[in-house]
Amino acid sequence: MDNLTAMASWSGGKDSCLAYYKAIKKGYDVKRLLNFVSREYGRCCFHGIQRDLIKLQAELIGIPLVQKEVTADMKEYEKEFKEAVLEFKDIESMVFGDIYLDEHKDWVERVCKDIGIMPIEPLWNVPAIDVAEEFVDLGFKSIVVSCQADKFEKDFVGRIIDKELINELQEENICPCGENGEFHTFVVDGPIFKRRIKILESEPVLREGFWKYWFLDIKGYR
Repeated sequence: MDNLTAMASWSGGKDSCLAYYKAIKKGYDVKRLLNFVSREYGRCCFHGIQRDLIKLQAELIGIPLVQKEVTADMKEYEKEFKEAVLEFKDIESMVFGDIYLDEHKDWVERVCKDIGIMPIEPLWNVPAIDVAEEFVDLGFKSIVVSCQADKFEKDFVGRIIDKELINELQEENICPCGENGEFHTFVVDGPIFKRRIKILESEPVLREGFWKYWFLDIKGYR
């Protein structure tokens, strides 16, 4: 089963990156990364990252990227997700970075069943602390690019995910992977990257919606 052709769900963050990495190490033939961009904001859904930064990640990893615009409505999003995957007839499976939220995994399994592909969940049921520490131990580097404003101050965005930060989150009883949406990350380097992405200019921006979030507005990079 390990040699199935696959597509990886890609947010640009640490969990999707580690799931992709573990899938290819297990022998899955991951052909593409699939990334969704908010039709309303023109940025990566949830993480708020510019679409060009996601493109740069894919270029530095050396894998084709498929970017699709989607709406915020969940029913419409599901339809658009299925359409995006079904465009590629060679895809037999899909890699996801879920860790422990049953509702996420249930959605993935149902949707994958509907379109006739197999879900691959390399991180599922691995303790979140182990996921975070493995990511760091493997040599990946990521920065916090968004966080819930009721849990963190604005200077939390821009911080590097390292053992010190993981310990801080543990002490505050916050999931070290941000699995409940507490924070999101952007991977800038690692064993699958040709070089590090350097953030040259950025600033925290407060945005309010269903949640109040701090976002890292990245203005310069290379």
